[in-house]
Amino acid sequence: MTKNNWTWLFFAWFVAAVAMLGSLFFSDVMLYPPCTMCWYQRIAMYPLVFIFGVALFSYDKSVVKFSVPLVMIGWFFAFYHNLLHYEIITEEMTPCSMGVPCSVKYIEWFGFITIPMLSLIAFSLIAVSLVMIKRSENA
Repeated sequence: MTKNNWTWLFFAWFVAAVAMLGSLFFSDVMLYPPCTMCWYQRIAMYPLVFIFGVALFSYDKSVVKFSVPLVMIGWFFAFYHNLLHYEIITEEMTPCSMGVPCSVKYIEWFGFITIPMLSLIAFSLIAVSLVMIKRSENA
């Protein structure tokens, strides 16, 4: 693994770690209960912290192959959750039938940054990092 790849991998790990700690902060400190779609995004994000962490120290090139499915699944749920928050799709089209509704906006910074938007940004940044790693491996 080249130094440039290690830097991109560290960036992906950092983004995943901040996303994980941020979600734990919102649920455990701010006491915002996560909805069903938030749980799906967490299920995709949390393992990435460990996958990237191990790959940083073992210099494992196959990290892209193992992490892309989680990133794509998480990105899809984050994107879908944002469609719900911005009322492009209706509440009836979500898996949130019990507990906290998926349409609840606990935060709305600058009029558009919500928790699902933060998740979408995190998964997108991680995806860009993985693309950069794969691109330099193929070069």
